[in-house]
Amino acid sequence: MTNLSRSLYRCLVQLHPPAFRRRFAPEMFWIFDEIADHDARVELFTDALMSLARQWIVREAIQKLLIGELRFGPLPATGSGQFSWERIEFDDRPLPPPRVIQGGIVAFVFFTCITFAAFQQAHSFHGASISPSGSGFSGAPPASGPNVSGGTGSDYDGREPLTNSAAAVPGDQQQQQSTPPDDGRPPRIPDTPAGHQFFAWLDAFDSGDKAKLEQFLKEHYPARAGDVDREMQFREQTGGFEFRDFDRSESKTTKFVGIVQERGSDQFARFVMEVSPNDEKTVTSLSLNIIPRPAKFAIPRMTERDALAALRDKLKQEAAADRFSGAALVAKNGTPIFTSAYGMADRDKKIPNTTNTKFRIGSMNKMFTATAVLQLAQAGKLKLTDPLGKYLTDYPNKNIATKVTIEQLLSHTGGTGDFFGPEFDKHRLELKTLEDYVKLYGAREPQFEPGSRWEYSNYGFLLLGLVVEKASGEDYYSYVREHIYKPAGMTSTDSMPEDRDVPDRSIGYTKFAGSPTWKPNTDTLPYRGTSAGGGYSTVGDLLAFATAVQNHKLLDDKHTELLTTGHTQIVEGEKYAYGFMDKTEAGVRSFGHGGGAPGMNGDLRIYPASGYVIVVLANLDPPAASRPADFIGNRLPQ
Repeated sequence: MTNLSRSLYRCLVQLHPPAFRRRFAPEMFWIFDEIADHDARVELFTDALMSLARQWIVREAIQKLLIGELRFGPLPATGSGQFSWERIEFDDRPLPPPRVIQGGIVAFVFFTCITFAAFQQAHSFHGASISPSGSGFSGAPPASGPNVSGGTGSDYDGREPLTNSAAAVPGDQQQQQSTPPDDGRPPRIPDTPAGHQFFAWLDAFDSGDKAKLEQFLKEHYPARAGDVDREMQFREQTGGFEFRDFDRSESKTTKFVGIVQERGSDQFARFVMEVSPNDEKTVTSLSLNIIPRPAKFAIPRMTERDALAALRDKLKQEAAADRFSGAALVAKNGTPIFTSAYGMADRDKKIPNTTNTKFRIGSMNKMFTATAVLQLAQAGKLKLTDPLGKYLTDYPNKNIATKVTIEQLLSHTGGTGDFFGPEFDKHRLELKTLEDYVKLYGAREPQFEPGSRWEYSNYGFLLLGLVVEKASGEDYYSYVREHIYKPAGMTSTDSMPEDRDVPDRSIGYTKFAGSPTWKPNTDTLPYRGTSAGGGYSTVGDLLAFATAVQNHKLLDDKHTELLTTGHTQIVEGEKYAYGFMDKTEAGVRSFGHGGGAPGMNGDLRIYPASGYVIVVLANLDPPAASRPADFIGNRLPQ
């Protein structure tokens, strides 16, 4: 009966005008699946029938849809957001009596089946999903409960692009007897101590109430009691989470594993909550790790027009909530089809952002550095299999000099580590050249055996800048200016020192230091950008770069493929190429790179099959730019 009633409900939704279905059908199906098991099917079918009547009654279409003859023909196009009744015209000639009788019988049978299914389900279903609050409403945290929270280990890194880096967490493989098979409906939550604690944490975390979250940490997760400011910063980044599903094979009495979705974005994360077997009210660990969007929660693709309209609405909403300040561009086959800018480049001087504003782009510079290295390889001036020491002959650490290859630096598999941290903060303004970084960090040993695994390394790409200098005989900044920016037509991209006056360069604003309001990120910036990141660009220049890469203006076919095709697996659906991420989600491939640090966030995504290019830049903390880039990337036709 469950499948029958859902099929009938789907039929009812399909009777709505196509424009209505495109916009509202996914939401109607989700609402049906969310609450149909709670004696609400009669109300759901009633609401759907009322909606159908509202959509068609103006044209007396209910009768004609069921017993009339439809003739499809063109009508004049209407403006955005208006119904043209989907170009449907009705034949007003009288119908023959047999057709009227036939249509009436079909309509009577159809609505009889709907009524029977709704009432049968309402009287026969007595079960309810278990939730920690005892409310019987599945798929949502309790409205109130004990203030229980845990610390979150996450992959949201303020100085690097947001990437998927969740690994499967081993756990109990025993199947929960209280959970049904996955049939696409919201899950029935197991009534376990770990489940109770997770939803209580979610309630406290989503509330945004620092005192409530702090109380939870003190009472139930004392090991994290001193990290409430970090928790609140994480809450600010994500906007909170909505519970979406749990892992039946790994969840048990003291462990709860599942997935959540960021509020207001498409991003999913996998959580693992564990409680002490000796004290089930004490949380021993809680981790959250970014994952690709699960297939069961796939987002329907839109028409190009509708997707761009949705992006415009999304950016306006984010800007109005002071979560986005920047510029966005979408292009098709090299031609911009959407450009827009929001917020302030300088809040004190009231200078607005424009599409020509120069934004700091963080790690997006890695694409330029990798392109430079591949150009030199194409010219025969270096080999990717060469060790670093062939070019940096006096490099202090011999293990890195002899064991780490150029290819391993390009793919983040050399174990060269990062340079951000206490030492960087201490010497931030003293690090003026690439050589200055080597003087400070060059004696370090590899953090793991080179080539044995993947670990994002800013320092590795800084070393690549020095390799470019040695192999080319040119200063790094001059090389990329002459061999990448100029041939690509990038006139607003560079890495001038921060004390240099750069027209149209925006000021970055951050809350990473725990500030409740946006503050300039001046005290976090390096002296100047490096080969690892930190330069500036515009949305137009990054489109020019994407076009030059695809049209082989910078590299030949072979080396372009080598540059942009993933070589090292990061997680399912995502590989790292050479300075480019290579990602496949829901069967759609894109490549590019993001960048993020306090007061800056950017994202470039190139879709080779469809010809789309997405560029979003922001002068706010991550994920200000990556969130709208995700949004439009998930909705454009592919």
